[in-house]
Amino acid sequence: MKTSDFDFHLPQELIAQTPLQSRDQSRMLVCDRSSGEFSHHSFHELPDFLNSGDVLVINRSRVIPARLLGTKRGTGVACEVLLLKRLADDKWEALVKPGRHLKAGTELVFGDGKLGCTVLETTDFGGRIVQFEYQGIFEEILDELGQMPLPPYIHEQLQDKNRYQTVYAREEGSAAAPTAGLHFTEDTLQAIQAKGVKIASILLHVGLGTFRPVKEQDVEKHTMHEEWFDISQAAADTINEARKKGGRVVCVGTTSVRTLESVADEHGHLVPRSGTTTIFIKPGYRFKIVDMLLTNFHLPQSTLLMLVSAFMGREQALNAYEEAVKQRYRFFSFGDCMLIGNVSDITPE
Repeated sequence: MKTSDFDFHLPQELIAQTPLQSRDQSRMLVCDRSSGEFSHHSFHELPDFLNSGDVLVINRSRVIPARLLGTKRGTGVACEVLLLKRLADDKWEALVKPGRHLKAGTELVFGDGKLGCTVLETTDFGGRIVQFEYQGIFEEILDELGQMPLPPYIHEQLQDKNRYQTVYAREEGSAAAPTAGLHFTEDTLQAIQAKGVKIASILLHVGLGTFRPVKEQDVEKHTMHEEWFDISQAAADTINEARKKGGRVVCVGTTSVRTLESVADEHGHLVPRSGTTTIFIKPGYRFKIVDMLLTNFHLPQSTLLMLVSAFMGREQALNAYEEAVKQRYRFFSFGDCMLIGNVSDITPE
């Protein structure tokens, strides 16, 4: 497979720059895996496509205000540090700009000296390991000085930090939002539960892989960066019980898919587990546990589009994206969404 096999034309004006006023008013393209047909809906109709006995799997990871703007100590040269993963109390893996000037030993300052760090080393993926120095509580300083790590294709300033968090975000650790969950409101979650659908909360902290483009022309040569996950006993029990009784596993976002598929055995059974995953799901992959997927529209030639192509077929996925462009759907993090599954499996009210 070539990376170029997952390309598509996207007019720049379809890249959503700001979130909608109401989370659940985004559009939802429903894609039937069995027939290949599409239908157009609003996200607040999602409960209509779920059955009593299904289980909705959400990622409760919370985005940290991981983007720090500062200067090189002694020179005043502007720099940027994007925190990716905490390695120890004050030691982090990060992306930095300008990379060619931030070598081991470089000292940086933020917020008029309220926070400082030293670059320790360069990682295999071109990032940096940095060590922070400060007085007080790191999380409070980061909340004051840090900005939300919006993707580079978003050029508008985010007015409300919470709009880049899901309403069910709990545990801090992600360098980017699991964006399929941004459409949910408390009312939507209540409507889903009222229909007899269970909700299972799992955790995957979104890391460096979200920011890394696929540079290899041969897809097989691309290496995924590891991300930390956790599936509790309660979540595993809820999902296993739903499957045992014939319910479907409906994943919110590719992060939920990667987590479940990393842990499930060949029969789709889960055991509680924490650890890291580097799973790369691409066409040819045999899914073990996921039945339906709610996901946003992803970048051309990205690993996320490859995952979607594995789930619904590459040709069908590209057809869906062509339809979304034709119908002027909004793309990427603050954009609209698509629900992929066998629509014929929906039980009439």
